[in-house]
Amino acid sequence: MRAVEDGSDQAGSSVAASAPAVPLDALAERRVPERARGLRSAGSGGRPKVVVIMPAYNAARTLEQTYAELPKDVVDHVIVVDDASRDDTVAIAEQLGLNAVVHVQNRGYGGNQKTCYLEALKAGADIVVMLHPDYQYDSTKVPALIEPILAGRADVVLGSRFLGEGALAGGMPLYKFLANRFLTRVENAAFGIELSELHTGLRAYRRSVLEALPFVVNSEDFVFDSQIIAQCVYKGFRIDEIAVPTRYFPEASSVNWRRSIVYGLATLRVVGSYLLNRLGMRRDSAFTDTLADVIPAYHWQQIDRARGAVGEACVAVPVSA
Repeated sequence: MRAVEDGSDQAGSSVAASAPAVPLDALAERRVPERARGLRSAGSGGRPKVVVIMPAYNAARTLEQTYAELPKDVVDHVIVVDDASRDDTVAIAEQLGLNAVVHVQNRGYGGNQKTCYLEALKAGADIVVMLHPDYQYDSTKVPALIEPILAGRADVVLGSRFLGEGALAGGMPLYKFLANRFLTRVENAAFGIELSELHTGLRAYRRSVLEALPFVVNSEDFVFDSQIIAQCVYKGFRIDEIAVPTRYFPEASSVNWRRSIVYGLATLRVVGSYLLNRLGMRRDSAFTDTLADVIPAYHWQQIDRARGAVGEACVAVPVSA
């Protein structure tokens, strides 16, 4: 199945200024539900529905292998969002029987993720797993990735390349290793957390986390990843991590040196913005709004209906702190 999404070629730009206004009377009836500590729902076998989203760009050479290693007994649905690739990414996705959403224009990595998460929520996901389709991350680790969420110990789980054997053993370039370590340490200090990596392309979110964040106003560029983590920390969501082996090879997507510098500086700006908001010196809607506040009523109603359909078979399971 293929869907086409319109987009912009302004990769890396913020869409905060262009976010559609939502009528106040509509907002009054659109509240994000409280976080559940654990869920039983209408996925296969009565478990929560797990949707894997793949933000793809020129991934024709690696998509099939990435998908082949996904544990099908755990994953209920896979959505590939193609960011106007110039290769056969969409054709391969369709051959595999995957749900393909195609951007008319290239929107950038952050813009791709926005479509991914919106589509996953509309598909009724209880847990959304973001996996790069470049075969850099081990797809077989998805069950371990979502386990802390299923057990009620976490709301967000990151697949860390710095635990276990480590990123360098997997072929990560030294400059990327050093930059990642530096940025993660700065973020840990600012956010009051202690994680080994915050810049991974394998992560899992509880549905209610994405509903609570206005992620569509974030950047269209790579710094989207830093922004959404800062928003999660600001709103008090629990973040955990697991070790994930990584593979670096020519076909694996990678950010070049220049883009890495731009990404690093943008991440530091995110940290500064977070601190100003946490200290009460600023009040940015990117930290205070929810998804319902920043998307048109039409799209929220689709998300709300999907949650309601799942919710009919969902039971909140209290988990002791």
